[in-house]
Amino acid sequence: MNSPPTSSANGDTQASTTESSATAPGGSPQKSAHGMSTRTRLLFYLTAWLIVLLPFLFWWNTWFGRQLPDKQITEYLRDDKRPRHIQHALVQIGERIMRHDAAAAQWYPELVRLATNPVEEVRNTDAWVMGQDTAGDGFHEALLKMLRDPSPMVRGNAALSLVLFKDESGRRDDSGREQIVALLQPARIFSPSAGRVVDTARIGTAIHQGGVVAKVQPASSATVNSPSGESATEIRSPISGRIHSLAVTTGAGVTAGAEVATIDPGDEQVWEALRALYLIGRAEDLPTIRPYERESRDIPDRVREQALLADQAIRARASQQ
Repeated sequence: MNSPPTSSANGDTQASTTESSATAPGGSPQKSAHGMSTRTRLLFYLTAWLIVLLPFLFWWNTWFGRQLPDKQITEYLRDDKRPRHIQHALVQIGERIMRHDAAAAQWYPELVRLATNPVEEVRNTDAWVMGQDTAGDGFHEALLKMLRDPSPMVRGNAALSLVLFKDESGRRDDSGREQIVALLQPARIFSPSAGRVVDTARIGTAIHQGGVVAKVQPASSATVNSPSGESATEIRSPISGRIHSLAVTTGAGVTAGAEVATIDPGDEQVWEALRALYLIGRAEDLPTIRPYERESRDIPDRVREQALLADQAIRARASQQ
């Protein structure tokens, strides 16, 4: 933008220095009134544009709510190099099943196949999707096998999905009841190797599944005394929740198989488990349920209410037997 003209001492009107740009000796780039070259200004605009664009692209490629056409769902289900693509397709199929879209059945063989996918997050999502259609061919058998999955979260999701299945008499499948009860209990985490603890999270810290609880530097490491801990092994939480206790401290030694921490399960996990036990719980499950019935600022109202409902339903079933 040009500035208005100014008056000189002799009354002549001087042209604003911003009316035209000058070229420095040697052919240097043109500059504006503020001394910013055209190239610098363009780089500035490009950087600002990228700052806006990159987060959008990240969100666009990771948001599972983005609708996928049928062809792309098929491609994503077979994209073994990008597990999140598989998860995206699975979520889309699950939503179609819940809308009673008959076209979703074309991918049912893929859902059964993915029950043994090497990526835990894929199996976990797959277990949830197969629970959305209890008539899906092969779903019941695949979920029963998933009760033996090495991941506690996959086992738990498979067990929750199995509750939705009924036999000819209308009885719900309680094959995964023990796994569901385990969802209410703290997860104990152990060190995979001996070494020295170089870092730990704090007690009471909220943590996501896969979050780092502690770092252990193996005793055999050549950099065992290195403060930066480049060779440290990261010990991660198998569930989302909150760190209840730590059995180790930074700087202390730890043996292979020693307990490192316990993680209290997250509210959503507890609530889903209580809903399932409302339907299939037994009297021997009550001691695990009742801690969630107490009034505490750490227990949300809906969790406490669901625990009370599960308790009542279990006792009612027990009295009828």
